[in-house]
Amino acid sequence: MNLPYQLFIALRYLKSKKKHKGISVNTLISVGGVAVGVMALLVVLSVMSGFHEDLQKKILGVNAHMVIISYKGIMSDYKDVNKGLKNDRDIIASAPFILGQVMVSYDKRAHGVYLRGINPEAEIKTTEIGKFMKEGSLEKLNAGDGMPGIILGKELAGSLGIFQGDVINILSPVGKIGPLGMLPKIKQFRVVGIFEVGMFEYDSNLVLTDISAAQEFFDMKQDITGIQLRLADIYKASLVRERIQKELAFPLYAKDWMQMNRNLFSALKLEKFAMFIILILIILVASFNIVSTLIMNVMEKKREIAILKAMGATDRGVMNIFMLQGLFIGVVGTIIGVTGGYLLCYVLNTYEIIKLPADVYYLSRLPVKTKFIDFVTVSLSAVIISFLATIYPAWQAAKMNPVEPLRYE
Repeated sequence: MNLPYQLFIALRYLKSKKKHKGISVNTLISVGGVAVGVMALLVVLSVMSGFHEDLQKKILGVNAHMVIISYKGIMSDYKDVNKGLKNDRDIIASAPFILGQVMVSYDKRAHGVYLRGINPEAEIKTTEIGKFMKEGSLEKLNAGDGMPGIILGKELAGSLGIFQGDVINILSPVGKIGPLGMLPKIKQFRVVGIFEVGMFEYDSNLVLTDISAAQEFFDMKQDITGIQLRLADIYKASLVRERIQKELAFPLYAKDWMQMNRNLFSALKLEKFAMFIILILIILVASFNIVSTLIMNVMEKKREIAILKAMGATDRGVMNIFMLQGLFIGVVGTIIGVTGGYLLCYVLNTYEIIKLPADVYYLSRLPVKTKFIDFVTVSLSAVIISFLATIYPAWQAAKMNPVEPLRYE
């Protein structure tokens, strides 16, 4: 095989003569261009994957994997439905809940929020919101001290100046009809806990109370808003939902977590793909450096190419020399970029150097999640682009007439 001498000459051509140091500098620039492109692309893709996973983790930590609700807005005969769900092998746990919009008022300040009525014992089995508690616990909601308990998000408590143990007012816009029209309903609750999810949307707009207190406040008697479910496999949610939907009678219907957050996750997926397309242009720019480096190398090595052809080297052999040279630049640049990208992702994820405004980005820190498939995709893309960049200069070298360079030797 001719490969050994071709590989030897290709590596040799990466080091130029002392009087032509520019060629070796261009080689370094080409390697650096590929490395920077690969590193930038990997870091961005890892950050996008981190955003997706972190949002999914927090959304599923606060909300259930699936809910069963009614078109009427309330469910009356939910116990029969709940009993049938317990025999489903794909469902780990279920719990009733109540959800309504109210206003929290404290010391001349107010803020609109969602009030969720829960059963503390069942809530622990269906969601992970108990893990986000900073003060108090879910069990304190039904402590029974004469006043119903309530749990607030940290952002809400901070903006209203509320601390654990304070008494706050909950106002509902829907109340009884009086002589002057609709009268809002007001009830006092004692703050028994504060949670912090790390997602501004929940930390500032969600409050929790016991389901019996919520039923009394909204005048729902024994009715509920719906049933929340925890699944054995979150990625089978759509299949489980379709199967359960066939068993439910109108007006009940099921919604899974992917449906409830479709716009957010679809936007993240599209943005990740768009960033991949945009940043791959950096590697394309680096490939132009490879082209220019090889063309300059071909011009410098005209005499050597002619001698090789005179000694019997074929056009394919000459092409292989320069294609291997360019491929070597791409592979080395890719290896450096992958290594640098992984180390940078590790540093960003471990030390949390970059902080984010939670009210803008939903998250309080820059999340980073390295995925093997991203590293493989980027590495293959970089190597393929580098290889394609070698074809034209190598073809130019192969078709060179050996007579011209040797005419005046």
